[in-house]
Amino acid sequence: MRRWMWAVLALAAAGGAAAWWHGVPGMSPAVAAKPIPAAIPVVVAAAVPKDVPVYATGIGAAQAYNSVTVKVRVDGELQKVLFKEGQDVKAGEVLAEIDPRTYQAALAQAKATKAKDEAQLANAKLDLDRYASLVEKNATSRQTLDTQKALVAQYEAAVQGDQAAIDNATVQLGYTTIRAPIDGRTGVRQVDQGNIVHATDTTGLVVISQLKPMSVIFALPQERLDEVAAAMARGPVEVIAYKRDGVTEVGEGKVELIDNTINADTGTLRLKATFPNDNLTLWPGAFVNVKVLVNTLKDEITIPSRAVQRGPAGPYVFVIGADNVAQKRDIAVVSMAGETAVIKSGLKPGEQVVIDGQSRLTPGAKVAVRSGKTDGGAVPAASIETGEKGA
Repeated sequence: MRRWMWAVLALAAAGGAAAWWHGVPGMSPAVAAKPIPAAIPVVVAAAVPKDVPVYATGIGAAQAYNSVTVKVRVDGELQKVLFKEGQDVKAGEVLAEIDPRTYQAALAQAKATKAKDEAQLANAKLDLDRYASLVEKNATSRQTLDTQKALVAQYEAAVQGDQAAIDNATVQLGYTTIRAPIDGRTGVRQVDQGNIVHATDTTGLVVISQLKPMSVIFALPQERLDEVAAAMARGPVEVIAYKRDGVTEVGEGKVELIDNTINADTGTLRLKATFPNDNLTLWPGAFVNVKVLVNTLKDEITIPSRAVQRGPAGPYVFVIGADNVAQKRDIAVVSMAGETAVIKSGLKPGEQVVIDGQSRLTPGAKVAVRSGKTDGGAVPAASIETGEKGA
């Protein structure tokens, strides 16, 4: 009996030891294999060489290409107003009329005076011929002849003065018809029909503004002078104007001139550009943002901006090789404008950079390129925009 109990206890102890041996980590005779990490899904885009335009940015205001305040040049009653406010007019088109009767009478009087003096001149010339004949016969004195010559010259001068008076009266009469001096659009009428107007009035009758083409005066930092001047030396310089939101384009034009003075207070330089303004998207007095194309960089490496990451050592990207392994690559960025980054160094054309999924990546990580991969043609158009020199 006692032997049987000792046998049972020995068997139980052996079973417990076996259970303890297999339950202790690392004591199992068969060590489990480590799991293989899953590939991280990413979206990539290719580094693409492109020509990159370089813009200088500034702000300015649109102004009419020509603007004229139409003023009356003679006094009188404004009898007719023949234009409508906001009307497009052509140069020479009649805008208004002043009562012409006073000026018609003045012209008639000048003509009558000339006719009288011409008659006196004709008679004086006849007398001169007679005196000349008498002098030859010693029937009158030489002094009488000389006096008559002087009288003829006096009447000739009077006739010339009369013609000048006629010309002046004709001009004054012409001023009673008020014509548009330029093509353009009329503004608010300043004087109503029936009012007495004067040549000394300062307000004028109406302002006409030429809207096609349109001018834009804008300022750039003085540091951009050399770039703009060099661009103008190469040919016409393109300017793009935007609304105040900086997004909505309102026109494309050309730089016409660089002002001859830098503003010492602001350190800026004024420029003037001309826009066709065929659709009247620019309006006098409107503030605009402008971009001036000062240069074009050839074959610059470009990638989507979202590929660029920031680290303690500066910007970097994850490059995916043919083995689908992520490699961290430090880069030098020329510019990041909108959706595109222009790369100075660190990438070669055609290399694939990660544009989505970077947050889970570490150097050497295996990746799986998801659908949505973009090729070189999908990189947005690149440009460099700066308000200061040194983009």
